[in-house]
Amino acid sequence: MNPKVRLVALSFLMLFVELALIRWLGENIIFLSYFTNFVLLGSFLGIGLGFLLSERRSRFHWLPAALFAMVAFAVAFPVSVSRVGSDVIFFGSLEVQGLPIWVMLPLVFLGAASVLYLIAHEVAQVFKEFEPLEAYRLDILGSVLGILGFAALSWMRMRPVVWGAVAALFIVWLGRRVIDGRGRVLLGGIVVVLGVQSFIPGFQWSPYYRVEVFEYQNIQQVNVNGIPHQTYDEIERRAQREPVYEVPYTFAAGEVGRVLIVGAGTGSDVAFALAAGADSVDAVEIDRTIYELGRDDHPNRPYQDPRVRVIIDDGRAFMERAEAGYDLVLFALPDSLTLVSGQSNLRLESFLFTQEAIDRATSLLSDDGVFVMYNYYREEWLLARLGSTLLNATGNSPCIYAPDGARGLAILAASHVPITSCPGDLDVDLAAAPTPATDDYPFLYVQERGIPSFYLVGVASILITTILAMRFAGVRRRSMRSNLDLFFMGAAFLLLETKSVVQFSLWFGTTWAVNAMVFAGILISVLAAIEVVRRFNMPKPLYLYLGLAGAVAVSWAIPAGALLELPTLTRLVAAVGLTFSPIFLANLVFAQRFNETSHSAEAFGVNLLGAMVGGILEYSALAVGYRSLAILVAVLYGLAYLVWARDSAQGETVAAIAPEPLEVGLPV
Repeated sequence: MNPKVRLVALSFLMLFVELALIRWLGENIIFLSYFTNFVLLGSFLGIGLGFLLSERRSRFHWLPAALFAMVAFAVAFPVSVSRVGSDVIFFGSLEVQGLPIWVMLPLVFLGAASVLYLIAHEVAQVFKEFEPLEAYRLDILGSVLGILGFAALSWMRMRPVVWGAVAALFIVWLGRRVIDGRGRVLLGGIVVVLGVQSFIPGFQWSPYYRVEVFEYQNIQQVNVNGIPHQTYDEIERRAQREPVYEVPYTFAAGEVGRVLIVGAGTGSDVAFALAAGADSVDAVEIDRTIYELGRDDHPNRPYQDPRVRVIIDDGRAFMERAEAGYDLVLFALPDSLTLVSGQSNLRLESFLFTQEAIDRATSLLSDDGVFVMYNYYREEWLLARLGSTLLNATGNSPCIYAPDGARGLAILAASHVPITSCPGDLDVDLAAAPTPATDDYPFLYVQERGIPSFYLVGVASILITTILAMRFAGVRRRSMRSNLDLFFMGAAFLLLETKSVVQFSLWFGTTWAVNAMVFAGILISVLAAIEVVRRFNMPKPLYLYLGLAGAVAVSWAIPAGALLELPTLTRLVAAVGLTFSPIFLANLVFAQRFNETSHSAEAFGVNLLGAMVGGILEYSALAVGYRSLAILVAVLYGLAYLVWARDSAQGETVAAIAPEPLEVGLPV
């Protein structure tokens, strides 16, 4: 096989398997919905070790067994969690099952590292055959194709059996000389296991999660990733069983004319709005699969009503472009129960509950319109935080009401005019409320700024596991010392990537499509930087570092929320410039330095281990917010420059004192 084709194909496989594991394991092991990037960090460790140990004999033929073990483990030990701790709220299932967290997370981390190590080690074998920048260019090209390939399958809502089949075919093709009959049987076993899960009656896959539909006590239940999510039934029966659905419309001072429902789901809230006499309903739902369930199966057929306009989009993104004049804005249980990606602590609904989002939602109200949200909030401090947010947005104390027999459900309502029809306030002390979530700190379910102990335990387990894995693998200290600047670059760049995902999610919505486009844009920026370094003479590294420092400073100085006020096209242009200029400059710095390395596989491996540390540092956003990550990025790149300058000075000193070589005449 042509070495270039092989390197691109292996890099495609590596990125594709990483994305598939992040998505599929998150559906089966609910802990991973809260420990956002464990699979990503395990992947970075495995890829880094694969490159650092590239001199060792290939173990690509072990890949089918490692991947089969990973899949079998997740199927045999699925995890559900109801809630953990009082300082952070997790919405989960009604029962806890599976291995304890301190066992599950290290095993998942090591499993992902093992699978990606076996692929990356094979990538490194081919990587070394090329000049450093050419190898890096081909690797990034394969990664871009891997992202686009998985995004295409997500767009087509393909089931996990297809993901497994694609990976298996590439493994057989790329390992046809080493994958024996036993390995092919194991790959076939993976496809069979995923096929059995994929075609369980009632299971569907959206771009966000696994959707399960089943009937319980004559009611249609919807679970996502194994967690109870929604039910739908005729609204007459629903009102008798759960009268809370009718309550939002009792707050209206006049007729319910124009209604906005964020989190419309399968359509129950839409049906109640229509029954209450709404003239028009804008129904916003982020997941097309969930909407289609309601469209096709809801007994009241709310989505067929001509008064309803369906918007498949992120709720915050729609509100930023919506026109004011709603008599009721309803946040109807819009908890996604899933993450934007494996690379940030953002959930799909994170930017819906910030102070800025609630300000925007209430600005869409008519003069006497009402904003209402309801959910199973569980903790008084969370009710107080949301109540305080509504008070800040409207200037009036909200109605906080818990219907009798609603099993912990609470309703919050607020308006720019005092609400006089509150059926009974809960005794919630707003004065003692935690600070509202903001666009910079969108962590609604974390009580106080800081990294909760639950996360500290998880991060500590990663660090211990990583140190043990590196010692067991015999990673040479010399490799780390000689490429320490690349280590710092990797950590800084991962934080830049995270900040990019977060910013674009705020500016254009926390949808899977936006997320995929951001990662593709990042890799295209990397490719552009490589081509510039390959084709042009570059200035001294000091000037590139200064340019990078300036770009990072600009990204810190301009609050992300400032771009929301711009028209969509202008916002897009500004977002691309603000986000991708530091990424481009960072890769000019990296590509120039990487081009000079004499051991490209080792250097790349150290850089990836740095990226893993950057992923751990991303948890610091729970304490300082996302904007401050720019400061951490600047510090890490500053350390990279200081290490490079020190090593360069030492190299020049050694060259200056080295004796001139003796010229020895040879007889002719």
